[in-house]
Amino acid sequence: MIKVGIIGGAGYTGGELLRILINHPEVEITFVNSKSQAGKPVYATHTDLLGDTELVFTDELHTNIDVAFLCSGHGESKKFLEANPAFKEISIIDLSTDYRDQSEGFVYGLAELQRDKIKAAKHIANPGCFATSIELALLPLASAGLIQDAIHISAVTGSTGAGQSLSATSHFSWRNNNISIYKAFTHQHLTEIGMTLNELQADFDQPINFIPYRGNFTRGIMANVYTKFDGTLAEAKELYKNYYANHPFTTVSDTAIDVKQVVNTNKCLIHLELHNSNLLISSIIDNLTKGASGQAVQNMNLIFGLPERTGLGLKSVGF
Repeated sequence: MIKVGIIGGAGYTGGELLRILINHPEVEITFVNSKSQAGKPVYATHTDLLGDTELVFTDELHTNIDVAFLCSGHGESKKFLEANPAFKEISIIDLSTDYRDQSEGFVYGLAELQRDKIKAAKHIANPGCFATSIELALLPLASAGLIQDAIHISAVTGSTGAGQSLSATSHFSWRNNNISIYKAFTHQHLTEIGMTLNELQADFDQPINFIPYRGNFTRGIMANVYTKFDGTLAEAKELYKNYYANHPFTTVSDTAIDVKQVVNTNKCLIHLELHNSNLLISSIIDNLTKGASGQAVQNMNLIFGLPERTGLGLKSVGF
């Protein structure tokens, strides 16, 4: 069994990680750390886990584990590892932005880009949720060196993408029956998207025009991406289906897609359309699973030599 410790287990990504790992056949959760909830049962915070686990949050730490998941806020992972250097000797999967630049020996954990590097890695930087959806929309084009013009992206995310801390724009009375843009052209995930595309297409230097939207729903991301494409729709579909043929969670759909198809799963679904010379790529994921905790478990499976789908055969919410 893989012994797991979770740091920052009281938030959305920590809770989602618990929901997956409690049912993972190869995992033993040895501790769930939370300073704010220490001493309380996990189900007191993640109330849907009542009857599923008797785990209790703790403020204690130990390294008698195989892998630590870092689920605290952005900027906290570096502080944690500086304060607890012994954790650097074990496998780490960090869900924050702190190491997505692949500094300090961390490997960017997008399996569809660099599965073999992840298998050999000790420390993984889990990709961002918007970045995951957008990168999966573009990897096949970049792999063939076909991004030769500006990229235009319009993407909407559920409220859980903002984290558990209450803010003016995550409050129910503001977000419900509402929609808004934020961080237009400046979103923090643009850096890792550009880095990822350059991994496959070294000469990529085109602008990425990204307009993120806050949606009035809780889970899911839909990214609609378009750029110039000289080929036919059939050629684009062949390129995408060939690229993802050996990746179990990403599927190219011949019919239109919608967010409910992927909520509560580790799937990414992609749909292609060609309009004049613009290839429109729609990409959908659940921001908390494929965009965060599910992808983290996928990376754990790769590190420890398990099939990628282990513990991730999750049911979507169809209606």
